[in-house]
Amino acid sequence: MNIFKRDASLNSFQWENLGDIKKGRGDLGEDMPVLVYRLMQYTMLDTLTRDLGADKANEYFVRAGHLAGEEFAKNTQDLSVDFDTFLANFQKALQDLRIGILRVEAFDPEATNIVLTIGQDLDCSGLPITNETVCNYDEGFIAGVLYAYTGKEYSVKEVDCWANGDRVCRFNASLVI
Repeated sequence: MNIFKRDASLNSFQWENLGDIKKGRGDLGEDMPVLVYRLMQYTMLDTLTRDLGADKANEYFVRAGHLAGEEFAKNTQDLSVDFDTFLANFQKALQDLRIGILRVEAFDPEATNIVLTIGQDLDCSGLPITNETVCNYDEGFIAGVLYAYTGKEYSVKEVDCWANGDRVCRFNASLVI
């Protein structure tokens, strides 16, 4: 089952709906503590898990991340540059926005596999060790970014996470054939 298949006509999210943050938060600015982001993320995940079960809640987080990644790439990145430049620009954007520190560990252009890490990840760095991977939203986000750039679907799976004792999140991205 491809969880990314969706009817684009049903998508009501528009980048412009994020608003004019500078204008609206003139005194407070654009930044906020990671604590507030995680409070929203993990209470949302908890509510969805209780209502729908863990698998379905995680699926929704991956799907939301995919949509966010796709829109993020389309609205903040130059999609016309070569792949190395695109990755460098994406890396800079993640660091500038304090989302995390992206590193590409391996890239196999023949098999279209990519292994990347995100250090100091917004979603999980500093969490207690629970022996699980928790960055489902990030899986979708990375897949969405890759989709926006390549026009092809990637399956992204987190294989290492702060929550399972690692100090970076490691993701395997593979082209869906």
